[in-house]
Amino acid sequence: MRPFTYTRAATPAEAIGSAARIIAGGTNLLDLMKHQVETPDRLCDVNHVGLDRVERDGDGLRIGALVRNSDLAADDAVRTDWPLLSRAILAGASGQIRNRATTGGNLMQRTRCYYFYDIDAPCNKREPGSGCAAIGGRTRLHAILGASDQCIATYPGDMAVALSALDATVEVEGPEGRREIAATAFHRLPGTTPERDTELRPGEMILSVRLPAPLGGRQIYRKVRDRRSYAFALVSVAAAVGMKDGRMETVRLAFGSVAAKPWRAIEAEAMLAGQAPSADLFDRAADVVLAGAQGYGDNDFKIPLLRRTMRAVLAEATQETM
Repeated sequence: MRPFTYTRAATPAEAIGSAARIIAGGTNLLDLMKHQVETPDRLCDVNHVGLDRVERDGDGLRIGALVRNSDLAADDAVRTDWPLLSRAILAGASGQIRNRATTGGNLMQRTRCYYFYDIDAPCNKREPGSGCAAIGGRTRLHAILGASDQCIATYPGDMAVALSALDATVEVEGPEGRREIAATAFHRLPGTTPERDTELRPGEMILSVRLPAPLGGRQIYRKVRDRRSYAFALVSVAAAVGMKDGRMETVRLAFGSVAAKPWRAIEAEAMLAGQAPSADLFDRAADVVLAGAQGYGDNDFKIPLLRRTMRAVLAEATQETM
């Protein structure tokens, strides 16, 4: 690990004005520093700036950026009214990491692409213009949706997939003031600038995540992985389905580990809403989600895996009427 200076902020304003790399739990950043994937000269510790509370916000909820993952998953309001979020968090990492990891840090975690972590391999995300070693290389964990000829890495998290399905917003602040970003728009597809993971501007930091009024219905988070514990998803599905008179009145669907960002399935939701559930309908909705999907050899299996997992989750979410 290369030398760096360390400061501790007492307020968000101090952190924003520090021009340093922000660190909270450090569960991802310290790994990146040890591998010399990231080599910041300055770190600013934000663990003492507040932002560590979960509070009611009208009909919704405001989650401070420094709320630990374990505390958020165990929060009574989250478990009761937004169980999809609790289930997604509990599906991620180990208990020890959840005790340390924060809400804001979870959103900011970077890809687990093998080549991104190998500083001797070309990687446009790590070094723009150097190439993408994953294209033509090992691709088991890689994207089938939204990739480009610059990068086929995936966003590896679980919490953000649930936040996308729940229509959350991310509150940020920087030198130009405070603003909100929809969770569905917070992370970016690679395009021609794969080095940009999120829509954060220089100097901005996350203050909170805001959840709107509860969706209700049946909420399911299913994570398919190589082993049951402490593994990143091959495919994950976040679903919230509200039934009325035998039809799907509300539908929310988001997918993880299939793109560089949580993949919200707006068109498939619209297709399913108002319809009576059936296996044929779920298959046709999967066709919509997978339109344009592309495998890269080792990850070709993700396409049928997404289809089967989506169908199984929707069947479970609507099983009372099927």
